[in-house]
Amino acid sequence: MSRHRGLGKGLDALIPSDGMAGGAAELPVETIHRNPRQPRQRFDKAELRELADSIRQHGVLQPLIVSPGEAGQGYILIAGERRLEAARLAGLTAVPAIVRHATEQEHLELALVENLQRTDLGALEAAEGYRQLTEEFGLSHQQVAAQVGKSRVAISNTLRLLKLAPEVRAALAAGEISEGHARALLALTSAPAQSAVLQTVRKRDLNVRQTEELVRKLGGERRRPAPRRARGADETDLEERLRRSLGTRVSLRRGRRGGSLVIHFYSDEELNALVDRLLEGS
Repeated sequence: MSRHRGLGKGLDALIPSDGMAGGAAELPVETIHRNPRQPRQRFDKAELRELADSIRQHGVLQPLIVSPGEAGQGYILIAGERRLEAARLAGLTAVPAIVRHATEQEHLELALVENLQRTDLGALEAAEGYRQLTEEFGLSHQQVAAQVGKSRVAISNTLRLLKLAPEVRAALAAGEISEGHARALLALTSAPAQSAVLQTVRKRDLNVRQTEELVRKLGGERRRPAPRRARGADETDLEERLRRSLGTRVSLRRGRRGGSLVIHFYSDEELNALVDRLLEGS
């Protein structure tokens, strides 16, 4: 399988057409099995119900894409998991599907095409998809970034979420804490310390900034002086925009004369990537 194909080219570009490409066939729902490489683990129940209502009224308008299972054991779903789940919820016994032949590696690539680029995966689900690309395909962080249309720093930071303590990962997956909370907890290197701070975050309903301050205290860092004036909404918005653009934690501080902008990094690779981005065009 070529490593030079970009995932952004779409499903049709990645799966060669075959003799069954003339149109969709109606396949029994029970013969279509979930892609074992599928990174998505959770679906919004309300959205599924809305889609199921639409399917009851109009049917499945866009065919699923499947590949033949081993030894004739039904089909493996490549694209259209939400449509399949909603069709089951709507009580359909058969759905339109186009059959394509794909290898196990292509199953993973195509699942990432549909989820990482076309819908919003949870942070941990995205991290698991990136992990499979790096560990099983042997791609570097830069290669993964090119494949899924992200920055190298964003890939590295997302992968770091897999180092969280199991209790913290569970809280993030359940939506009890945000990705910002989780990134702050990563500064604590031991699982017990992360779990202890997590309990405090839950108990006190701490926001991300308060969590970062608590982690700094536990890490022995000096507390920054309190700002001399109230923080403006424009400054908070600018800080958040910088965080999203650079894919890492950014701290903006104003003083009486000027201020400081701190960009955090967690490895030499991330530092080099940040330098490359900041010096682009110079």
